[in-house]
Amino acid sequence: MTLEIDDIVDRCRRARAESTPQLAIRDVVAELVADPNSVAEAIGPIVEGGIKLLHRADDLTVLHIAWTPGMRLMPHDHAMFAVVGMYGGQEDNEFFRRTPGGLETAGGRELPASEVLVMGDDVIHAVANRREEYAVALHVYGGDFFNAERSEWDPETFVERPRDLDGTTRLFAAANAAWAARSDPADA
Repeated sequence: MTLEIDDIVDRCRRARAESTPQLAIRDVVAELVADPNSVAEAIGPIVEGGIKLLHRADDLTVLHIAWTPGMRLMPHDHAMFAVVGMYGGQEDNEFFRRTPGGLETAGGRELPASEVLVMGDDVIHAVANRREEYAVALHVYGGDFFNAERSEWDPETFVERPRDLDGTTRLFAAANAAWAARSDPADA
């Protein structure tokens, strides 16, 4: 049977109803990314980086995110649990903790294909794709990702501000343009 987006969403929705949804979703996502070709076929070809909405409800958001090569997203929080399952490329995470003056670094984790990262609702992290390929993943959140009050931090000063999803869209557009220019053989 061919995996489809509806199958991915249904499995995550059933896991959300479990007594420990974060762990149940982790198990679902781990099983999905263990077969990266099926996920890639369900999602379709990646032609540029971006965020694709697969499901949105008050208690669950399922996204497909493709990080453009060379892209870095500023420190941010989710204000809800998050489960990230990589099925291609690698996502490099840098973690932070709040301090009276803003943020301080608190470690990091490389997340290669077929691995899963679970984050609690108070985690602050930045994401980078340092590789020469798209980093592609399923991101599952324990709430409405687009309607939550969230924060981001300036990557240079660590000054906190409200999350700017339009700004994130602009970051993807700039990263896509830079990658396209770099990848264009006519520019060589």
